[in-house]
This record gives sequence, structure tokens and C-alpha cells, in this order.
Amino acid sequence: MANKVLDFLDKSKLELGPPGTAATRHWRQAEDDGIVWLVLDCADSPVNIVSEEVLTGLDAALRKLAGTVPRALVIRSAKPGGFAAGADIDSFDRISGESAVRLLEQGHAVLDRLEAMPCPTIAVIHGAALGAGFEIALACDHRIATDGAKFAFPEVNLGLHPGLGGTFRLTGLIDPVEAMTLMLTGKSAHTQKAKKLGIVDIVTQERHVRAAVGAVVNGKIEPRAKGLKARAFALRKLRSLAAARMRAEAEKKAPPAHFPAPYALIDLWEAHGNDPDAMQKAEIASFAELLDSETSRNLRRVFFLRRNLKKDGHGDDGISHVHVIGAGEMGAGIAGWAAIRGKRVTLGDISPKALARAIRQVAQICRDSHLNSIETRDALDRLMPDPKGYGYAGADLVIEAVPEDAELKAKIHREAGARMKQGAILATNTSSLPLAELAKSVPDPARFAGLHFFNPVAKMQLIEIVSHDRTAPDITDRLAAFCASIDRLPAALRDYPGFLVNRALTPYLMEAMVLMDEGVPKVVIDRAALDFGMPMGPVTLADQVGLDICLDVAESLKSALDKPMPDISPRLREKVGAGETGKKAGRGFYDWSNGAPHPQATEASPEDLQDRLILPMLDACMECLRMNVVRNADQVDGAMIFATGFAPFRGGPMHYARTRGFDRIRDRLAELADRHGERFRPDPGWNNG
Repeated sequence: MANKVLDFLDKSKLELGPPGTAATRHWRQAEDDGIVWLVLDCADSPVNIVSEEVLTGLDAALRKLAGTVPRALVIRSAKPGGFAAGADIDSFDRISGESAVRLLEQGHAVLDRLEAMPCPTIAVIHGAALGAGFEIALACDHRIATDGAKFAFPEVNLGLHPGLGGTFRLTGLIDPVEAMTLMLTGKSAHTQKAKKLGIVDIVTQERHVRAAVGAVVNGKIEPRAKGLKARAFALRKLRSLAAARMRAEAEKKAPPAHFPAPYALIDLWEAHGNDPDAMQKAEIASFAELLDSETSRNLRRVFFLRRNLKKDGHGDDGISHVHVIGAGEMGAGIAGWAAIRGKRVTLGDISPKALARAIRQVAQICRDSHLNSIETRDALDRLMPDPKGYGYAGADLVIEAVPEDAELKAKIHREAGARMKQGAILATNTSSLPLAELAKSVPDPARFAGLHFFNPVAKMQLIEIVSHDRTAPDITDRLAAFCASIDRLPAALRDYPGFLVNRALTPYLMEAMVLMDEGVPKVVIDRAALDFGMPMGPVTLADQVGLDICLDVAESLKSALDKPMPDISPRLREKVGAGETGKKAGRGFYDWSNGAPHPQATEASPEDLQDRLILPMLDACMECLRMNVVRNADQVDGAMIFATGFAPFRGGPMHYARTRGFDRIRDRLAELADRHGERFRPDPGWNNG
């Protein structure tokens, strides 16, 4: 009973101070016992976005307060979802050069005014404080966080670095190396880590926020003293040593030619880390320059691609209970993630050991997802092991997630159809089997579709929704809404061999194996892909996916497609036959016993190596466009980026192809076909560019 009471109290309404009046369009203000509460509540938006209008409103409110200084100023959000989601990225394409510099200078002036307030200023943060939202919080004297808050500077993912004072305020507040790490990686500091680092002064529960504010106002919370490390890094020589290490680490994941922002940030800190005023001026100039870079334009394009995919999942899915069939790695991942995101889930498997292993896997996913003890308990409470299959009868959605065996799937689909309630949806997690064939074993094909998750489910953002000729449109819409409800990006596709992602990825993986058979070392092959901007090389990726799965998909596509596929490498068959299936077995093409491989090639590579790997992927994407497997080129780009990590700074495979030139891609493919075989013959779609 006590736990239920505490849960209720934790979820009580936000403490926003006394009832207030509108100070500006996005801010409302109230005063209580000399303490002013300034509450951000962006009009016509479910989340707070730090736009020019928001900063102008903050400036107006601060100017009014200058006449009668309060005992303290509290800034917080009225949005249940969090403090602020960052800057108005939509506006970035409308500014450049000197206009960008002017706008940045105006924004800095507002936060400088906040920082200079002659009374204590306190930011109260729940949920996420990202980017410009984090920078507003940093301009305050103190930060109070409720459990579940997180802080991050994700600007690096947009080809930028913080631009409203974050570079010098965060490095001036906490250990500069920790601050730089947060900005260089874009990673989040969740509540307790933020407290440990010194970002927040108090971590409390919502019901104690007013008391925490009182403790700050009454002088019970001492300002954080600058540590020995921070004082040491005031010396240019020490900063230069640390900066050299940072550049070396950055180059492992983000070459400067592809991702200039991390290096610009390191340069800023190295040159001006002991002079906040100089660093502020340099930050403004650097941000404005990065804003005009091709990398930032393409990474901002990726942001919009993600947003558009998410919009496809609008509406109510009508799905509260999900039944997952199969407690293997994929089934456990699907069941666990659905439970974490609030669905009631039953997980069916005839093996008690598999179910027990699945529950342990889900508990680990909860830890990796930074869920607190109450959230973890609630997620596990929503997940019910179901060896007898009782969950069929009540489920709104049944997801089959057994191995890629058409006969096994057909048997399970027949059983599911007989036990499911009327109106429920049946979905298969197949990665390559034709939906039209699988639908023949389903009692109600109109309510049957593919729901292709990628591994690991908790990290991969995209889900392919695959409809066959008889799938009802409302079923596709509901599945898209389901994907959005579990915080995943839906890509609705037409049934086609390999769908989109595997159709495009398989030639890339198979060509890598052909190259190995030709004698090109695997590290040279992987290095070529990494140099192009892929998150990992194709040989490493094949090991990660599982060589047995690669073989199954390759055989399926080779028999289903009219276009020639690369010959399946005998070495691949040998590896699978020997049980060396990649990462999950500890050995594949690489030895995984000591962790992931880090290929560093010293040998020279064939001059056409990179094109032999990348262009077949682009050609397959063009084929899917021509065959109406996908809606448009943007959907291709979004799906390939969020499912495969296709070099995001290039804006997606079709955007890269258009930038390079469709005619040049076509001619290069024709040249490769003449040299290496018909598998490179360009798709007719290139002629329509």
C-alpha cells in the first residue's frame, strides 16, 4: 500500500508556484513570498522549443524584474514531458552568415542577463533539458532536478556544437574533460550522474520541489566550488595535451572531413578555455560557420527525416495488449520494449528456460535504458511469461517472432488464427520471407502484415511495416501508430523480396565476401566502408547480424530477384556449417572473444573498392523506388539511416546519389558491370533522374 501511495505522489502534478498571469506568449509569471516563478509553456506545442520568440519573451520578463528585484527567480517548464527539447531547428535553414551571428549575439545577451540577475536564479528540471534548454538552465545559479531528469547537448548530431553559451558555461561549471565528453558525444547525463558531475545541486521528488527551492533561497545550498582539475585546465599547456587526446578519440568515430563540429569544439576549448569572454565570441563565430557546412545541412535533413517518419505513426493504435510468440533474442527484445513503453505483454514459448532467459534479458534492457527501480518494476509487471498461450485470446496484436522457417511460421500462424480474438491483428517479424506466401496460412489475410524489427530492438529505431496485396489499409495505419506508441519509427512498405533494408543491405554484405574471396583483406574492406562514413564495415556487420541470417537472406533474395546477386561465398557456407556464426557465437569472420573488432588497414585497397560496396546498395534503393516498394526517396533515406546507420552526414543513400549525380552513378555502375559482372548493371530508374 505504501508503495502505491508513493507512486501516486511521484506522479502528482508539477509544482509551478502560485497561479500566474501571462508574462509573454510563451511565459507565465507568478510571485509567492518574494519568489518569482517564471514558467515556460510554449503555445501550440506539446513540448518546449527554444525559439527566437521564447528568448525574446524571456528577455522582456527579465527586464521587467530588473526594476523590483525578487528574493529569487525560479525557471521551470509547464510541459509534463520535460524542461525543453532544444532550439528551433526549423529556423536554422533560414539563417546563415552575418544574420546567424546577429541572432546568436541576441540570444547570448538574454542568457547573460539571466546569469547577471542580482538575486538567486534556480532552474527546476524534470524530464529532458536538451541543447538550448540545457543552456538556459546553465545560465541560472542553481539547478534542481526531479528523478528522471536528463541533460544533454545533442548538437553534435546536427553537425554543430552548443551555441548559446553551453561551451563555456558547462566547462566552467564541472570537470572540463567531462563537460567536453558530454558535448562531443551528445550523450545524456541522467539524474544521478548529473548530480555526481555537479550539473545539478539537488535531486528531489516533485512533491519536495518547493522545499528544495526554499533551501536554495535560504542559503542552505552552497555554490559549487571550482575543483582542482578545472583550475589546472586554466593552463593552455594542459588543455593542449587533453585536446590532442580528444582529437585522437574523435577521429576513431568521426573523421574531421566528415564531421567538423567536434574538432571545432575542441579548438574552441583549447584556445579559450581560460577566458569565458573570448570563448563566447569564438563560440558564436564557430556555430555560425558550422551552420553553413554541408555536414550540418545533411544532418539537419536527417532530423527532419526522422520527424517525418514519426508523423506517419499519428493516431490511436487501439492496441493495449500485445502477445509475442517466441522468447528468443528478437521475441524477448520486442516483448520487453513494448512493456517498457507501456503495453501489457504476454510472451509465449514452450520452453520455460527460454522464458526465464527472456525475463533476464528484459531486466537488462531496463538497466541499459536508465529506468529507475519503480519504472523497471512496472515494466516487468506488464510482461507476463505465457508458456500455455493464454495471451492469444485477449491480445489486440499478436507478433510472431520465431526463426526464419516458412513452414514453422505457417504452422504458428494457423494456430494463432484459431486462438486470437475477432478483430485482432497478426504480424510476423520475418526479415525476408514473402508476405504473400505467408498470408496463405492465415485465416484473415486482411489483418495480417509484416512487422520487421531490427536487432537489438531496444536500440534500433526503425520498424518496417510490410503489407501484402490483401492487407487492409487501416491495419497498416494501426501498426504505424503502434510503432510510434512504443517510440519507434514506422516505414510502411509494399511486400517485395528483402523489403527495403535487407534488399539494399544484402548486396553490400555479399560484395564484401566476394572481395574477400578475391584476396582483399577483411580489414581493408571494412576500412573502406568506415572511410565512406558507415558506422561499421560490412564484414563486421555480417558478424553482428549473424552469418546464418546473412546466408538465409542471401539465398532467399538470390532465388526471388530477377537481377543477379553476388555469388554466395563458399567461405560463408563453411563458417555457418562450422557454427561460427559471428558475434553471438564468439567467432565469425572476426574473433569476438575480446569484444568488437577495430579494423585498421595498412594495405592498399583496389581503386574501385568503395564503389563496389556502396553503389549496389544505392542501386537496390533505386530499384525499390521504381517498384513502388517505398513511398518516396525521403522514406528510403530515413529508413536506411535509422536501420543501417548509412552515413548520416551524407543525408541518406538517395540524397547522396542525387548530390553525386544520377547520371554519374549510372555510368559508374555500368563501368563496374563491364569489369565485374552483371550484378552491377544499373537499374533503369537511374535514367529518370
